[in-house]
Amino acid sequence: MKTAVYGGSFNPPHLGHVSAAATVYEKLEPDRFLIIPTNIPPHKDMAPGSPSPEQRMELCRLAFRDIPGAELSDMELRREGRSYSADTVAQLREEFPEDELYLVMGSDMFLSFCQWYKFQYLLDNCVLTVLSREEDDWRELEEFKEELEDKYSARVLILSHEPLPMSSEDVRAHLRLGLGSDMLPDSVYSEIIRRRYYEAEPELTWLRQKISPRLTSMRMAHTAGCEHEAVQLARLWGEDPEKAAVAGILHDVTKNLSYDEQLILCDKYGIILDNLQKDNPKLLHAITGAALAADEFGVSEEISRAIRWHTTGKPDMSTLEKIIYLADYIEPTRDFDGVEKLRELAYEDLDKAMALGLEMSLEELRRHNVEPHKDTVEAWLWYTGSRENL
Repeated sequence: MKTAVYGGSFNPPHLGHVSAAATVYEKLEPDRFLIIPTNIPPHKDMAPGSPSPEQRMELCRLAFRDIPGAELSDMELRREGRSYSADTVAQLREEFPEDELYLVMGSDMFLSFCQWYKFQYLLDNCVLTVLSREEDDWRELEEFKEELEDKYSARVLILSHEPLPMSSEDVRAHLRLGLGSDMLPDSVYSEIIRRRYYEAEPELTWLRQKISPRLTSMRMAHTAGCEHEAVQLARLWGEDPEKAAVAGILHDVTKNLSYDEQLILCDKYGIILDNLQKDNPKLLHAITGAALAADEFGVSEEISRAIRWHTTGKPDMSTLEKIIYLADYIEPTRDFDGVEKLRELAYEDLDKAMALGLEMSLEELRRHNVEPHKDTVEAWLWYTGSRENL
């Protein structure tokens, strides 16, 4: 059998890795295709803050799951210390003594191959399978191939492959800047954002695309307006605009769910509702949305709280919480009596705007004979200076 071995730190596994694996499968047509994440690379330490071996294994599972025939192996992760290809090949020789092993590598690694640990053992037991740009380095690779063949009777196979211009180090740097969604399989990027590996911040364009299928076009227009308003208020009042944008994008993420679907989320996240919340479905989306945003999009507790309190408010809100509450109320698509006054006040005094917004909300509830939630009443008392009544 023909067994291809593709190893690397995959920290994280990016589209360049996936493209290389696809080329190997297409051109080599192996009977067995092993993807093997390293434990600790032989030539460098793992980058600080990297996910655990088990977490990188999961990222690799997501990255390579659509490559036909690819099998993920944890053999190097189970070994202590640095991961040497010679040790891996020795183990594979024991497991598959009759197989022809094809060791996959890039052109840079190939050209430094004679510096590898036990490189002659690898030459004796593997076909070196090199991915190369045909125009850029084909001649240099061919010359080195001939040298290895003449000196060591090596077997070398060069596969034409157009690599994507990226490295894991580049990807990690982009992730910290709120970029990088175009460098990773979507499933991998989603998991990285969810777990906040590599100190990743979500790319706002990606975040908007993710919530779009969950909302109606009208709700998306409101969400865009809320995001815009939140960013403007954040800049004025000294809050982080990126945090405000994320909270604005996600504040209504569960708004379009049915009552039963909201209850399912409450059960999933261990949310205990009071009687008024159970009787008023409009109160649920802020509660479930905060929990879902933390679970699926890895938002901080600060952002989750801003989503949680954007409907009822509460006493003594943080600046970000007040910004999202007001941005939801005054964003450009809102059109009701008094909204212009509330908009002006939000840019003059946040606490006075909160008092007015809560008063307007309570008046609206009274007009419709809806009992206000105690959080709204207590928030109104707080921001109108009647804290002694709390």
